Amino acid sequence: MTKTLVTDELWAVVEPLLPPETPKPKGGRLRIEARAILAGILFVLKTGIPWEMLPKEMGYGSGMTCWRRLREWQATGVWERFHRTLLDHSGEADRIDWERAAALDSASVPAPSGGEDRAQTDGSRQTGLKAPPCCRRGGCPARGEAHCGQHPRLADVRRVGGCCRTDPTAQGQLQQSAQAAREAAR
Repeated sequence: MTKTLVTDELWAVVEPLLPPETPKPKGGRLRIEARAILAGILFVLKTGIPWEMLPKEMGYGSGMTCWRRLREWQATGVWERFHRTLLDHSGEADRIDWERAAALDSASVPAPSGGEDRAQTDGSRQTGLKAPPCCRRGGCPARGEAHCGQHPRLADVRRVGGCCRTDPTAQGQLQQSAQAAREAAR
């Protein structure tokens, strides 16, 4: 089964991309051949079975061995080099329909202006989740302005009658009402 999943032609492309095997200074068990590991990885990916269900009788080694080698090869950039090599081979053989394959997305092309360093509309350089509207541009859910749902205890903010970020009195009252709710829950 190893030879059917990993043909000689495919192995000739993949083998030079793999990192060289490093000898173990203390000896130990011999590593399973890289071609068998690649076949095990392809078998798991093709069939969708869990790694731990890969039968050792098939000659691929254990599923965990295949998974560890997959992770090792990913860390050393084998899969990225393999992808580029396959694209080069397909392009040279004129097997890519550029009318259909010319779509680019953010996963394969970096943002033209860098992406990470751009400021938000409110002038901050916040990354990740956006702050709730009451924390940017002066919006306040207590005054009925739009809210994104990320503000904790929105009902408490409305009951207190102020924005917890801009009104220190409302912030203190919000903390007190949260404390009272915790004590009531006990």
